[in-house]
Amino acid sequence: MARKWWKESVVYQIYPRSFMDSNGDGIGDLRGIISKLDYLKELGVDVIWLSPVYRSPNDDNGYDISDYQAIMDEFGTMQDWEELLAEVHQRGMKLIMDLVVNHSSDEHPWFVEARRSKDNPYRDFYFWRPGKDGAEPNNWESCFSGSAWEYDEATGEYYLHLFSKKQPDLNWENPKLRRAVYDMMTWWLDKGIDGFRMDVINFISKDPDLPDVPNPEGKRYVFGGQYFMNGPRIHEFLQEMHKEVLSKYDVMTVGEMPGVTPEEAILYTAEDRGELNMVFQFEHMELDSGPGGKWDVKPWQLKDLKAVMTKWQKALENKGWNSLYLNNHDQPRMVSRFGDDTKYREESAKMLATFLHLMQGTPFIYQGEEIGMTNVRFASIEDYKDIETLNMVREKAVENGEDMQKVMRAIHMKGRDNARTPVQWDDTKHAGFTTGTPWISVNPNYKEVNVKQALLNPNSVYHYYKKLIQLRRQHEIIVYGTYDLILENHEQIYAYTRTLGDEKLVVICNFFNGTPCFELPTHLRSYEKCELIVANYEGDGSGDLENMVLRPYEARVYRLVY
Repeated sequence: MARKWWKESVVYQIYPRSFMDSNGDGIGDLRGIISKLDYLKELGVDVIWLSPVYRSPNDDNGYDISDYQAIMDEFGTMQDWEELLAEVHQRGMKLIMDLVVNHSSDEHPWFVEARRSKDNPYRDFYFWRPGKDGAEPNNWESCFSGSAWEYDEATGEYYLHLFSKKQPDLNWENPKLRRAVYDMMTWWLDKGIDGFRMDVINFISKDPDLPDVPNPEGKRYVFGGQYFMNGPRIHEFLQEMHKEVLSKYDVMTVGEMPGVTPEEAILYTAEDRGELNMVFQFEHMELDSGPGGKWDVKPWQLKDLKAVMTKWQKALENKGWNSLYLNNHDQPRMVSRFGDDTKYREESAKMLATFLHLMQGTPFIYQGEEIGMTNVRFASIEDYKDIETLNMVREKAVENGEDMQKVMRAIHMKGRDNARTPVQWDDTKHAGFTTGTPWISVNPNYKEVNVKQALLNPNSVYHYYKKLIQLRRQHEIIVYGTYDLILENHEQIYAYTRTLGDEKLVVICNFFNGTPCFELPTHLRSYEKCELIVANYEGDGSGDLENMVLRPYEARVYRLVY
């Protein structure tokens, strides 16, 4: 297997608006990030992924870009950004930027021009269609609820927006659009960045006919993913992007790809195909979604988590590369979702980190995860800011009369604002995030859960993350070893091995608050040497590796030599 720096790295995602505010306006900014770089260096991360900081009207918190080569005023200036890049590099870390080119903002000059007239040279940078039978051109539903089409009075046509109506989709069929995107990417790479995280990049190739989705239930709008996810020209577009841009630099690329299968992921990430390094898949993020989708929350099952993670580990082995994550800016906090965010918050946060970081792939840490930040339960919908959440409330509660308490329960569990409350730096007002009024309220548990406290406590979640990152540097097997599931049918324990040469790691994770017994499978017992390399409880626990009782949310990793 080819050795690459991005396989050996640990990535830390910064959502700038909520990370650190330097000027008291309540919004995180670039100078705030600069002020915390020593903290990230001390944690041990190799790469910082910066969520969008480009000029934007902020309809979808910066994922609606009006100028790809300028910095949003509330985040600072291009000079601030250049200083950030220099300071990151000076500390031996790398910086990757968010690339959002499935759609632009409706305030981008391309779209401003495109809507002027049907024969404008920029018209074909977007998807425009006349209405059909007095309605939208097709029955596609936006990912943010409602129709994926918006009527434009000026030219009497509709434009396609798979997200907000202020995020019109770019038409990648147009070679001039692609050229403009490649020139913009080259501009950033020449400034010295180290790669891109690509937003919903597998949406850029649509079925050119934009057909109606089969609709036996007669719904008003239907999700049309089969016509725009992993579309007919997607590999051609990504190979062209690689040839024209990415192949000229030693960079890291990760594509966000909802609806991707392991077989498709191999095509996207195989080293001989010249596309991307890795993808973000969502299968494990959908384990608690019922038939009604994300907001139809159901309990997740450990057997399903084992099946999904193992499928991806084995399918990409020696063929592609996995990204490893349990939360990000679009997902609830992992300790609230997969652990216990009250009584066993620290133990379960450490267990989940062990489970993830010991797998094969590149781990991604989302800001605040390293101190065990949790979901927030705002009492009022007035406290929520996320467009996806607010659209859902309008559709379910206002238009369809659903019970507001039920809607709020779903938001408390799955809303994107769970990840967007400010980073909790200390126990002072607003958790030390700002001297002003934060753009979104701080989680009330900041007095107990904060960085200052975590740094002082040698047994904190933070120090455990630091140890996991160090172990990755010390043990090649953590990066390059093969993965195999053991105890497949155990209902409380997720255990697996990693193998490289005559060395094995046994990773044991108790996912619940019971005290199950772990028994090492017979075929693993012929080892000559056994060493505990990391555990989330102090002391040895009861029993030896071959037969032990685990404590609630306990995680243990043993190194065996045969």
